[in-house]
Amino acid sequence: MSASNGGIPFEEERNFFNSVQLPFPEVIDGKINTVQFLESSKGVVGLIEKFGKVFAPVRYDMTGNIEKLTQRYYTNKEKHMYLNDMILCEKEEGGNYAIEALLWLRRALHFIHTFFQCILEDTRQGKNSEDLIPFLKKAYDETLKAYHGWMAQQLFGLLSRMCPSRSQLMLTLALGRENHEEPVLREMAVFLQGLDSNIQVIIKLYLENDLESNARV
Repeated sequence: MSASNGGIPFEEERNFFNSVQLPFPEVIDGKINTVQFLESSKGVVGLIEKFGKVFAPVRYDMTGNIEKLTQRYYTNKEKHMYLNDMILCEKEEGGNYAIEALLWLRRALHFIHTFFQCILEDTRQGKNSEDLIPFLKKAYDETLKAYHGWMAQQLFGLLSRMCPSRSQLMLTLALGRENHEEPVLREMAVFLQGLDSNIQVIIKLYLENDLESNARV
């Protein structure tokens, strides 16, 4: 039984997704548990730290936004139990601290999700492309590029050349074990499904409450 199915993974199937990364919370009645979401987001930061400089700007940005959301949560833990309520409370108060933090955290998570989804789709097509730079660029174009100014876009272009190869990535996700791609990809798919459900709820929340921003950085 795998961890994604509620059990302890067999030793030979242990990988980042079933023994290190906490799954993103189940969406209940359209709401996301704040603490679980932030803890899962911290796990993603821990994952991208393993990939070196290519994700450094995203990692730095995510860490700062997780800290801001955590600070906001602690101002009223009961009232802010759910991410949705925390954001709507701040909107009513006329603030923008947590609203902006979650906006950028969502975009970063969407970037990571799209990158891994490209790898999964490439694998399902039987290609197993070793060069992941095209996937990285596709993910960036679809999630972050529109909100980045010229300098930020140039920096990404430079760092994207340092993207790990598929073999290097799989070895990292398999916790250093070779020839363990199958369980990694299986658990990756489960993880991405949970992450996507959270992303979609946040997108809907922001669109329905006019909280989106097209400002560039």
